[in-house]
Amino acid sequence: MSTETYDLIVLGAGSAARDGAGKAAREHGARVAMVERTRWGGSCPNVACRPTKAYLVAAELMHDVREHAAERGIDLPAPAIDVARTRAWKDSLRRDQDSWVQMLREAGYGVYPGEASFVDANTVNVGDTTLTAEKVLIATGGRTAVPPIPGIDDVEWIDHISALELTEVPESLLVVGAGPVGLEFAQIFARFGSRVTIVNHGPQIAARADADAANELQAALEDERIEIVLNGGVERVSRGEAVVAGRTLKVSHVLLCSGRAPNVEELNLDSIGVEIGRGGVVVDGRQRTSVPGIWAAGDVAAGPMFTPTAQYQARIAVEDMFGNGARTADYSVLPTAIFTDPELGAVGLTEAEARARGYDVGVATHPVRAVTRAQYYGTKRGLYKIVYDRASRRVLGVHVVSRGASDIVGGLAVALGLGATVDDLAAVHHVYPSFSEGLKAAAEQAA
Repeated sequence: MSTETYDLIVLGAGSAARDGAGKAAREHGARVAMVERTRWGGSCPNVACRPTKAYLVAAELMHDVREHAAERGIDLPAPAIDVARTRAWKDSLRRDQDSWVQMLREAGYGVYPGEASFVDANTVNVGDTTLTAEKVLIATGGRTAVPPIPGIDDVEWIDHISALELTEVPESLLVVGAGPVGLEFAQIFARFGSRVTIVNHGPQIAARADADAANELQAALEDERIEIVLNGGVERVSRGEAVVAGRTLKVSHVLLCSGRAPNVEELNLDSIGVEIGRGGVVVDGRQRTSVPGIWAAGDVAAGPMFTPTAQYQARIAVEDMFGNGARTADYSVLPTAIFTDPELGAVGLTEAEARARGYDVGVATHPVRAVTRAQYYGTKRGLYKIVYDRASRRVLGVHVVSRGASDIVGGLAVALGLGATVDDLAAVHHVYPSFSEGLKAAAEQAA
């Protein structure tokens, strides 16, 4: 068994791993080893955010042709989906595995395919190689959690990865979970022609979203004949059917979207004392684990599970490793989006969160259908909602259900971070006709 010594060992090759390795090498001259067992490049570009959005684009185009082409004077036959060709187009947008490995090697990293296992806090075994370093970043990501549904082990369930590999549209799809992934895939396949039912244990889709925004999105999805069952569970599944809230449904496919599990089992973390909680590896504000010299970032670590936050966490970890460690993670102004149509974009506090923190909460809203740009699409559902503190007038949160909502809330993160008031938003210039102008109209309601 050979031994190699590095300044930093990075376990994983996804968004957090690559950002952390890049910062360590570029800014601190660190010699970096990268270990990956499954998927070079990680989930986001290969099997998650990027390919999923490709399917969303295809589904939106299909919907717009079907719903709007004729009224706009465009004569087209009724659209039909060939999922095998959609899959091939999606695959053409991805970098292949050999290309990922070549890119990482050209960046100067030691590249080690295989399963990593800790020997001690500074030593990792990968196959016949032993790697040592004073600093280790765990960035091994997560995977689909399988809920304890009776019969689930006897059916060929799918998740966000295998759903993107289907070559035929499911006749009937049961989506277990109403978070971002479940909602996006439900709409994709409903627009492709599936009969879709979503079941969710909680009382609201998109549980972390503002209640008004979530309800507006639910209404939009139900307008597309997607059935949504809340406060319910899947009582059992078998081949071809499922019992949901006391009803027996015929289902050709079951899509699991009810949670994530961190990839930690093979790392041998228990033997070296790294604490693992319900949400993953336990970390502090600097991404430090319970063992000195080991940090964690991305979906394997407890905290928000988004590609940008994975990158953000890795950079904080590397600053703590090689810099002064003054920076700590702050998610108070974190823009997020669910990429359905309409999108649900949010930044800052929900109304309920603001009230729970003791603010004297003011709320200003405006319907999307009143915005000129939305009228081109015959939009019926959507809203702009501003949550603000009545005393200081400071904006606490913005919630948008609209096409382009992700772009709107992303551009507001700086404004909220700098303490913008609702009056600032009411007085600002805006573009006409645009979806963003609805935010100004909402702010004017609070003037």
